[in-house]
Amino acid sequence: MVELTKLNDHTFTLNALYIEQIQAFPDTTITLINGKKIVVKESEEILTELVSEFYKKIGLAPSLSSINTKKKEE
Repeated sequence: MVELTKLNDHTFTLNALYIEQIQAFPDTTITLINGKKIVVKESEEILTELVSEFYKKIGLAPSLSSINTKKKEE
C-alpha cells in the first residue's frame, strides 16, 4: 500500500498491486487495472519509487543490494 495525495490535498492509500500504468500529463495520472484513472500530486519518479519500495516490502521485488551482489558474482 502506498499513501498518495489527490490534487485537492486529500490523502488516500492505494494498493499498488492494482496499478497498471503511471503517466505524467503533466499531472501524474495512475491508471488502475480496472481502467479507473486517479490524478495525484506526487511526481512520476516519486510514485515509481514508492511502488518499488512497496513491492520490496511484500517480497515481490528483490532488494537492489541482492541484485548488485548477483551481478558481481557473474
